[in-house]
Amino acid sequence: MTRALGFVLFPGFQILDATGPIAAFEIASRYVPGAYAIRVVASRGRSVASSSGIALSVEPIAREMRFHTLIVAGGDGVREAVRDERLLAFVKATAKRAQRVASVCSGAYVLATLGLLDGRRATTHWNRSAEFARRFPKVRLEPDRIFTRDGRFWTSAGISAGIDLALAIVADDLGETVARRTAQQLVVYYRRPGGQSQFSALLELERPDGRFGHLLGWARERLHERLGVEKLAAEAALSPRHFARLFAAETGVTPARAIERLRVEWARERVEAGAEPIDRIATASGFGDAERMRRAFLRAFGLPPLALRRTARA
Repeated sequence: MTRALGFVLFPGFQILDATGPIAAFEIASRYVPGAYAIRVVASRGRSVASSSGIALSVEPIAREMRFHTLIVAGGDGVREAVRDERLLAFVKATAKRAQRVASVCSGAYVLATLGLLDGRRATTHWNRSAEFARRFPKVRLEPDRIFTRDGRFWTSAGISAGIDLALAIVADDLGETVARRTAQQLVVYYRRPGGQSQFSALLELERPDGRFGHLLGWARERLHERLGVEKLAAEAALSPRHFARLFAAETGVTPARAIERLRVEWARERVEAGAEPIDRIATASGFGDAERMRRAFLRAFGLPPLALRRTARA
């Protein structure tokens, strides 16, 4: 079975949003000849310039086009794309017929503008999440996901996450073995779980103008120690109660949850790096025992430590 893939571009698209997934599908087709037939389309013209200035050849959209999977790229040009009535009409009509509809990065804006994501789980680039949530309150935005799947609708986070999305689609279509071999050929991890955070916990929690940046860095150097509210508050020169209130207001999480995020991030690097015993990593990262670390990994990544280790080695 050959699946027709339609990549929708617009002027100012992010080039890796398109070429990353295209490369994944192209390589998968080497292992299963005829698995995918890729077409790149745009509202007008025979080529479309990306935000980098590099252009890709495209076919102009046509009413009779049919795709098994429709994928909308993202990029800075999406602000104009959502005002392109011809493009929107094409995506809306084609999405009705497609068995799968996907977006990469801010391509989710196109789908959301058409109401296709209303009531569905979706994600986009973390830097656009706040604006996206305001503009599309009916979408169940999951801002820190690498990719999401809700029925036949798939969305991914920014830029390189489109490759993760493509690998997940390949696994769905052709099986885990082909997806793993495709990832190996691309020299990327197979595969980051869809529930994995898009970015570093420290970067997520720290505001450029915030007062707790130093404290978070200080805590990261001492994760093996007991880091209760009292100790953190003392370092911040605040009373425990006042500190806990200010910290939650600025970062959006409690001090305890922030420390857990830093610990799972640090521990994950050790888990994936080698064969160090899990209980030793749990002790060194401040979890105390392997079971507490396992529960924290499930909350953060959706997988226990040993499963992440196997994924990293695959």
